[in-house]
Amino acid sequence: MTDTIEKTVASKSAEGTENEHYARLLQGMAHAVAAKGYADTTIADIVREAAVSRRTFYEHFSTKTECLIALYETASRLALQAVSEAFDPAQPWHAQVEQAMTAYFDYLAQDPVLLRTLFVEILGLGMPGLVARRRVNDEIANFIQVAINSSEMDGSPAAHLTSEMAMTVVGGINELVLQAIEQNRAGDLRELVAPATRLVRAVAAESQR
Repeated sequence: MTDTIEKTVASKSAEGTENEHYARLLQGMAHAVAAKGYADTTIADIVREAAVSRRTFYEHFSTKTECLIALYETASRLALQAVSEAFDPAQPWHAQVEQAMTAYFDYLAQDPVLLRTLFVEILGLGMPGLVARRRVNDEIANFIQVAINSSEMDGSPAAHLTSEMAMTVVGGINELVLQAIEQNRAGDLRELVAPATRLVRAVAAESQR
């Protein structure tokens, strides 16, 4: 089991409101999708990988879609946590952005299969997937907005990003990742640090005009 899935499962197990079976079902979903792809994955596959009963599955999820969304949201928030931990208020804001982008892409690159689930499989869920994706993107955009707006440059605020501008950054970064996946460059996500950092800086600079 990869480090990324390990962290996903551990995070849910440690929450207190979620039990071990819930965490194992997330693990089972991740393994099943890795082996067969989401479209061909069945609930029987998930419970077999999780080593739990079908009844246990239905105690937590109504459908396999709900299970995938739970995995998606958990892993996405762990990625956001990695970004948050990379911000160092003692560093110039430009350096903070580069550190955060490096942490984000390094996190995603840990597991190409889960990466595909987060950026591709979720799009095949229709409206439920879009709603989950929007919810996660809103969280990331809000984090970027707060982080940039609280940073200083030469003793003054570095920028004043609106929520729309922050979402523009999220959309641009997502497209860079999708392009890398399409081109089978999932293992080379570190190469996206430079263009993503330039994007954030350009949007921040525009906000100062």
